[in-house]
Amino acid sequence: MSESDDKLKILALHGYRQNAEKFKKITQPLVDALSPWVNFVYVTAPHEVLLVDDPDDLKVGDKLNKNQFGWFFNRDNLTNRGIRNGGPATGFEETITLIESIVETYGPFDGILGFSQGACLVALLCDLQHRRLIKTKFNFAIIISGFKSKCLPHLKYFSDIIPIPTLHVIGDDDRIIPTNMSELLAEAFEESIIVRHPGGHIIPTTPEQMEDYHNFIYNQYLSKNLS
Repeated sequence: MSESDDKLKILALHGYRQNAEKFKKITQPLVDALSPWVNFVYVTAPHEVLLVDDPDDLKVGDKLNKNQFGWFFNRDNLTNRGIRNGGPATGFEETITLIESIVETYGPFDGILGFSQGACLVALLCDLQHRRLIKTKFNFAIIISGFKSKCLPHLKYFSDIIPIPTLHVIGDDDRIIPTNMSELLAEAFEESIIVRHPGGHIIPTTPEQMEDYHNFIYNQYLSKNLS
């Protein structure tokens, strides 16, 4: 087995209003720290995001935000807010099709990582995989500022506890996704490890958090290469 085959391959999903290139820059400290054990593959969501979140703020001529994308929308005006109860999941089917295509083209993947709406999607994918409704085989997940989608079409998810190892990174000062929402998501997984940090809606990369990432990833690395 070559050195590259030894490494874990992780699919990385960005947050709302981001893209693959921006997310790669944001996570570069993580990429550098885990490079001995991990190769990351970044993908951009399929849906461009409106210029503003509030439709009342739209002006004549306002169209789309260049290079800002989302995985699905929970408002009829094609915007999204993670804490919203109800609403559609517009564009979700297209996202699932994209993920399956990425896995077929660039996989197989050992794990998957997501931030914010990307983390929400990671959890949904894990549930679909558990029920054998999607063509993926992720063996672990890293969920940063994650939450359960409250879109009406997603309320049927998480009826079973999902037996996949997960690392949940939660910011105690997260003003975008409240802590209790991330904690509730962690309860949906059988093998969940919760890591807290004092910051907000960010991907923490302090030495303490790097150790947490390293420990989790190294265990997955050993599991793959010693099995």
